[in-house]
Amino acid sequence: MLLNEENQKRVARAIAAIERDTDAELVTVLARQADDYRYIPMMWAALLSLLVPLALAFMPVGLDALETLLAQWTVLVVLAVLFRWPPLMMKLVPKRVKHWRAANLARRTFLDQGLHHTRGDHGVLIFVSEAEHYVEILADRGVAQHVPDETWKKIVDTFTTHVQQGEVLNGFLECIASCGDQLIIKVPATEKKNELPNHLVIL
Repeated sequence: MLLNEENQKRVARAIAAIERDTDAELVTVLARQADDYRYIPMMWAALLSLLVPLALAFMPVGLDALETLLAQWTVLVVLAVLFRWPPLMMKLVPKRVKHWRAANLARRTFLDQGLHHTRGDHGVLIFVSEAEHYVEILADRGVAQHVPDETWKKIVDTFTTHVQQGEVLNGFLECIASCGDQLIIKVPATEKKNELPNHLVIL
């Protein structure tokens, strides 16, 4: 479930506390779902409907060609509607496709939020797509040169576990704190600034 207003404020306060001691600009983004995957239910429904004539061939029913075609179309429509049910649809989407869509949205969001235009290239995006259980941290080059990818991966793995357990708020707060531990040391504050908003961005 997407965070309510009070929880969003807690995330904003956590970011503000970290940014007082680092030049990095943190932006947090929570997306309900990275894509609508409309083609996935139809694709599965179409593939399964192709099996209808084969299944009927082994059944003691005497359907002519038109009746077989109608049965096939009925199965196609019913399955297409059934597979649109969100919990079932997300199980039908291959994990690789879900992560690809979420990763693309994360990169678009990095640009949309202006994280590539901060002074010193110090932008850091903490991105979560809830339906895909996908978490990614994207850091601009001013931060990436000081903090190795392995460090971000450990933080992401912990956050992902929280998201899978439905603990999105705890995941955000722990992730922000962990990022802060790195940024305060590797990219300490040299000036007082706040180029980007601290509030949680909801997509």
